[in-house]
Amino acid sequence: MKEYSLGTWDLSCLAPHHESSAFREKLKEIEEKVDEFEKKKSLLKNDIPSEDFYGIVRLCEELSEEMSKIGHYAHLLFASDTSNPKVRSLLAKVDEFNAKIANKTLFFNLWWKKGIDEQNAQRLLRDAGQLRHYLARQRELARYALSEPEEKIINIKDVTGVGFIRKLYDQYTERFVFQITVDGKKKKFLKPQIVSLFHSPDPDKRRAAYRSLLKVYGANEDVLGEIYRTVVLDWKNEAVDLRGYDSPISVRNVLNDVSDETVETLLNVCRKNRTVFQRYFKAKAKLLGMKKMSRYHIYAPISAEEKEYPFPEAVKLVLNALKGFSPEIAELAEKVLRENHLDSQVRKGKRGGAFCATASPSITPFVLVNYTGKQSDVFTLAHELGHAVHSLLAADKSILVQHAPLPLAELASIFSEMVLTERLYETASREEKVYLIARQLDDMYATIMRQAYFTVFEKDAHKTIAEGATVNEVSDIYYRNLKEQFGTALWLPENFRYEWTYIPHFYHTPFYTYAYSFGNLLTVAVYQKYLKDRTFVNQYIKILSAGGSENPEELLKKADINVKSEQFWQTGFDYIQKRTEELEKL
Repeated sequence: MKEYSLGTWDLSCLAPHHESSAFREKLKEIEEKVDEFEKKKSLLKNDIPSEDFYGIVRLCEELSEEMSKIGHYAHLLFASDTSNPKVRSLLAKVDEFNAKIANKTLFFNLWWKKGIDEQNAQRLLRDAGQLRHYLARQRELARYALSEPEEKIINIKDVTGVGFIRKLYDQYTERFVFQITVDGKKKKFLKPQIVSLFHSPDPDKRRAAYRSLLKVYGANEDVLGEIYRTVVLDWKNEAVDLRGYDSPISVRNVLNDVSDETVETLLNVCRKNRTVFQRYFKAKAKLLGMKKMSRYHIYAPISAEEKEYPFPEAVKLVLNALKGFSPEIAELAEKVLRENHLDSQVRKGKRGGAFCATASPSITPFVLVNYTGKQSDVFTLAHELGHAVHSLLAADKSILVQHAPLPLAELASIFSEMVLTERLYETASREEKVYLIARQLDDMYATIMRQAYFTVFEKDAHKTIAEGATVNEVSDIYYRNLKEQFGTALWLPENFRYEWTYIPHFYHTPFYTYAYSFGNLLTVAVYQKYLKDRTFVNQYIKILSAGGSENPEELLKKADINVKSEQFWQTGFDYIQKRTEELEKL
């Protein structure tokens, strides 16, 4: 295996250099192609021949790819150097250019949704191939659309209505300053800094950080609560009363392409298994030397020091772990490194965090990480390469359906982390095994149980606010759900009744968080199928290869996975229970 070093990525396959005449020529070519596309408007009639219709679809795909490449070029260039004013200017220019192009091509999507009658739409769908589900779903979503004048009114309303309210929440909370005493001195922190202290090895810092954050948000409960009530009522008035969705959560379910029944089953299984994580927190308390853990300490690290890995060793670890699972997947993961599509260096001006970006089915995805040598960085590398593998397996799909729907979007990334955990566990010492299991269970709590209870709270809050609940009553609901979630496993300070006011998803994207529970628990359960039958890797690859070309429930059913069944979801919690038992024995 080739040895890879820390480096930056090569974006030349996306676009010519932005200061070159070739770049300007590329933008001109796209505009000319849009002019050609607009001329097709006269063909859009009920009796349009299938050949003409799919000719327009192909042109739509070509435009989508060209715009995506240009857009990704600008965004990735900015991510690698956020302090460069020329790159910031380019990003603004490209975003504006793409928005203009999107508006010019919108007519085709609108015509397909509502301009053609059902009989002729079904006629055209017979020749849709891999685009069948995508095109049928566009028609399906149209049932929730209003008339053009009504949609215009809502768009205008949102700018100064709920859109402004959400912006107000951001601007209001971004000014919050949190003060705690560190080493005998009072220090001030912004939200990202104070939140990072939740994971501090120092229990006093963890406690102080939570108390400071909850004190500030609690003092602003009235304002933040009224903002939330406005968001909730706007969601109900528009989505349920005007558009005709079955319930507030149904809006998100339709967007995620999953049924209400499936989501309800998932949430029910999570609630039934709350004792699994309660047991883990009791075990973790012992490892931390506590008689009973406080909610302040659930993210406490088991070890103050992480094992470190040089970058070349980290790459080998990840690729060898994937190779043991599937040589094909390891080969695809290495393709990202081989083609210099990985930006791994830590440097001034580079965006923090990590992500994977897929610009086109014909181009290997780009991955950004900030590699510092910690073991957590090795898992981040495995996670993002998992995303890249998912895209590469679906590279034979149209750009319109290459990306997996949200409930399946984390499957390959988390699965890669689980494969890496198993590989490291094989040769780990007792202390390393404790760290690996605790890290895994901490992540599973944060992404499965916590997110599920967020959605349980939202369901209760949306219902009671519609019935006239006060802000104080909403805080009561949140605290009651926390008490159900944690039981007697840990001490729950009353100031956590205000925690909901600092969760931005509640304000910006209602009912979004269950997708994390769905994706993570799905991966754990799918991993169990692999452990029982190693040939399941073939089915797993088929799931990833579908991208977004099929309904997620139907796609999973082909692999004998029934997400409407409580029994399937329970297998995920059985694994979590087993890992907790292993931890107790170490």
